[in-house]
Amino acid sequence: MADRATPSTATTSPTLPKAANAVEPRNPKKPRAMSGTGGRTAALFLTPFFTIFALAMVAPVIYAMVLSFFAQQKSGLGFGEAKTAFVGFENYVQVLQSESFVGGIGRLVLYCLLYIPLMMGGALAFALLLDSAVARARKLFQLLVFLPHAVPGVIAALIWAYLYTPGVSPIVSVLETGGISLNFLDNQLILPSIVNIAVWEWTGYNVIVLFTALQAVPREILEAARVDGAGEIRAAMSIKLPLILPALSVIMLFTVIGTLQLFTEPNIISKATASVTSTWVPNMWAYDAAFNRHNLNQAAAASIIIALMAAVLSWAVTRFSSRNTA
Repeated sequence: MADRATPSTATTSPTLPKAANAVEPRNPKKPRAMSGTGGRTAALFLTPFFTIFALAMVAPVIYAMVLSFFAQQKSGLGFGEAKTAFVGFENYVQVLQSESFVGGIGRLVLYCLLYIPLMMGGALAFALLLDSAVARARKLFQLLVFLPHAVPGVIAALIWAYLYTPGVSPIVSVLETGGISLNFLDNQLILPSIVNIAVWEWTGYNVIVLFTALQAVPREILEAARVDGAGEIRAAMSIKLPLILPALSVIMLFTVIGTLQLFTEPNIISKATASVTSTWVPNMWAYDAAFNRHNLNQAAAASIIIALMAAVLSWAVTRFSSRNTA
């Protein structure tokens, strides 16, 4: 009798389909954003910068603030030994009550009203001309415009002092031959003369900054505007100018801060004319207080006042720029 084949008792378990929302097991070795070694390496490279910044920037400001709250006082009739005494805000009050310091602030305001529109307007006009489709020899023109900025401020002031001085200036001589008598160093023209020096120095630098921003404007937009019939002036005012407002805001911020630091040009010009005194602008007032009158405490107070003015104006420019570029 043939043996019958019996069914195997071992059954194969069916493979279950994977659920749609099944979560794959994660790799236990997850990459870290930054290892401890990387953080220590970054800190090692940043340490020299922060050290120099603290020693060269933060420490002098703190020292000036501390110095401004003290004064050198002598006992008796003033023949005794000078002692350092805490006077609070007395130095600040004396500085703000000084007619020469307040007058310097007034001259600085007039300087800003003349210098900022001339420099910003000239830089913008030159940059737009360089970026226009009809511009030729752009590299040469950029070099010629930037060259005055490459001249150090002291040398530039000396050059213009020579060009302003009657008797030696070829400009004054040419004007006199034409029947025009001008003294660029008198009280009426000394402020525009110093503004001219600053405009000559800084316009080229800002032209390069604005021209670089204009190069980032998409060419497709400009080509579409020309196809629609927009000329160079219309394209500049309606397309280019709105797109470079952030660059203009940065230039405006640095220009405002720089104008409050006006010192080199009037200090050099003061050697050629009596129209510029040793306290002509606030920075010169602080310098005179420190090194001519040997009153470091008042000089420190004046420096802090100038720094606060720069901070307030910088905040105002930033706030105004953020509204226009939003």
